[in-house]
Amino acid sequence: MKILAANAGALTNFEVLDFLRSRGAGRDPTRVIFPIAPSEFKVYDYLEQTAACNQTRQVIGEFLEKCKSVNLAKAEILNIINIRPSSLVELYPIIEEYDTRFGEAAETMEEFVETVVKLLPPPPNQMQSEEETATDQKEAADGERMETAE
Repeated sequence: MKILAANAGALTNFEVLDFLRSRGAGRDPTRVIFPIAPSEFKVYDYLEQTAACNQTRQVIGEFLEKCKSVNLAKAEILNIINIRPSSLVELYPIIEEYDTRFGEAAETMEEFVETVVKLLPPPPNQMQSEEETATDQKEAADGERMETAE
């Protein structure tokens, strides 16, 4: 990989994680084989616990296409990709002057949040809790007795 222009723009967490993987951060369990700084390993370890580890270039591309219908700044889109808000309450602090820009279009923003949840994959810890919830709901629907701790 060759850097064509330094400081060409901000990167998403996915792009940083992809870069660290390309340098060998994910393939070096001993952390001594590849020439990667300890701070880069710390960043890699952190990003592996965020939604960035489940994202792909195709997913982000699809999301960027959907963002064209909503008037958002590049920095706001970048933060949405990195944070992956799953409710309007989480989206509110990301968007500058939300009330003046989207106050009357609350329904549009609710649809946008649904798009975010649908397109961008959740972080690994949230995926596990969603799977456990779905399993619990299936067991309850099958008529099995649920035990409660008293």
